[in-house]
Amino acid sequence: MSVITSPIGTRHPQVPGKSILERALATAAAWLTAHSITALRVSLGLVFLGFGVLKFIPGASPAEELVMRTIDTLTLGMVSGTAAVVMTAVLETFIGLTLVTGIALRAGLVVLAGSLVGIMSPVVLFAGDLFPGGVPTLEAQYVLKDIILAAAGAVVAARALGARYVLDEHTDTPSVS
Repeated sequence: MSVITSPIGTRHPQVPGKSILERALATAAAWLTAHSITALRVSLGLVFLGFGVLKFIPGASPAEELVMRTIDTLTLGMVSGTAAVVMTAVLETFIGLTLVTGIALRAGLVVLAGSLVGIMSPVVLFAGDLFPGGVPTLEAQYVLKDIILAAAGAVVAARALGARYVLDEHTDTPSVS
């Protein structure tokens, strides 16, 4: 099987006898293999950057009260109120910038890993408030969606630590190496 590079720089297999659909799927698989984790990294960064910047504007973040309460509880009252929100804003903005730009990415991923403890802790700390009668409030839903952010961060971290998502030359399907 030979491999060619398309005009957009994506390498994809050219196998004689394959249908147009099979070639299109192989091209799509090659493009996704080459670019999807970068797209995930940048989009994750934009989410963190957006949420972080909102926290710099008093009253703009729907999570502001939850952030104050969580940080106050986690720091045993040493960091509370506006300071808790500003600290969170700085961390989230830093994470977002590292993910979007790729600069200091490993440092940003370490901060993200530590931040996930704080981000997910309201589920444990305030379970009764977030799930009254067993039904999640809007705040609970806000926190629970962060499970997806954690999973995306894990994929980006795996790539940053050397894992490679490559196209299997025998099956034209992506695999991790």
